[in-house]
Amino acid sequence: MSENVHQQLDLATIRQAAERIAGSVVRTPTMHSITLSEITGAEVWLKFENQQFTAAYKERGALNALLQLSEEQRKRGVIAASAGNHSQGLSYHGRRLGVPVTIVMPRTTPTVKVMQTQAVGGKVVLEGETFDEASAHARKLEKELGLTFVHPFDDPHVAAGQGTVALEFFADAPHLDCIVVPIGGGGLISGMGTVAKAQEPPVEVIGVEARLYPSSWNALKGEELPCGGDTLAEGIAVKEPGKFTQAVIEKVVDDIVLVDEPHLEEAVSLLLQIEKTVVEGAGAAGLAALLAYPERFRGKKVGLVLCGGNIDTRLLANVLLRDLARSGRLARLRVTLQDRPGALFKVMKLFDQHNVNIIEIYHQRIFTSLPAKGLITDIECEARDREQLDALVTSLKGAGYAVAPVELN
Repeated sequence: MSENVHQQLDLATIRQAAERIAGSVVRTPTMHSITLSEITGAEVWLKFENQQFTAAYKERGALNALLQLSEEQRKRGVIAASAGNHSQGLSYHGRRLGVPVTIVMPRTTPTVKVMQTQAVGGKVVLEGETFDEASAHARKLEKELGLTFVHPFDDPHVAAGQGTVALEFFADAPHLDCIVVPIGGGGLISGMGTVAKAQEPPVEVIGVEARLYPSSWNALKGEELPCGGDTLAEGIAVKEPGKFTQAVIEKVVDDIVLVDEPHLEEAVSLLLQIEKTVVEGAGAAGLAALLAYPERFRGKKVGLVLCGGNIDTRLLANVLLRDLARSGRLARLRVTLQDRPGALFKVMKLFDQHNVNIIEIYHQRIFTSLPAKGLITDIECEARDREQLDALVTSLKGAGYAVAPVELN
């Protein structure tokens, strides 16, 4: 298998893919982030693949695969199963080239990805609760309708297209010591890792998976950690890595790290606040790894690929608000009062003294376990920082109030 893999995916095939797709995809910028470097302790370089037309790197591999179809295959059309970004890339370039595209998506796919796929010309079929169920249905339609299946990751042409990200990255930042790449099915890291190991000297390749979906971790380390759950990084929520891609991963990836949801949320929030760029959970996984394992990357010149920016706007708002809460700038304080005139006013005076802004008040008299003359007040408030909030809580307790912050999970 390893020799076969080498013949199917090497630096030469990736360079050919780059020539094939040149001018039809965006050559995205590479930038050094001074602030993220200060926060993480590494020298951080970012590759902005969220600036592709479909806001994700996936169109590179999709286009490379489409350009190698026969005339008959083009006429009949292609089909794919995808959680979103592959489907948009395939649909967009399929329409450009006059190739009909059918996409099967899990019913759980975020609405924004369904709408964006339809907007760029794909016919969407919603089937199954998971990627695997959607994929099985796509394979069924492939046979029934005589279509060509374009796998989102487990395909040498697709992986070669994704590897073109690394060709550009190393051209712009040739001094990188290490690249940190999100792993779902493994197409991106297969392509990028192949290029990284062809550098002189070879560059370290670290993969990142959401802890809820450690499929490549399990395969690489011979473990059986459970796969499942709701992750912010749904773009890399894959239960089974590809057979082809996993064989490449075993050759070119030095290690895989797992990141938890709070680090993914923090990474999405930091990229928006600091770099002013919208990145989905999967696209922020590389930065999440630097936040979770700072000692591992300290002092290294690290390349992160921001591989996608398709995040539901309501989810993004939720992530940002939760990050404000974690940092102490937003809080909900539960204060127990006695039910008497002026009780709430006295509490408000303390908020005023500490210059903490009140956003909303929930005043609960009836549905409470307190005695009839007691009441609970939940106060949502906004502070400059955690110190300002802590000072307010100290004052409230000093004035005799029972105060408890309502914590995030």
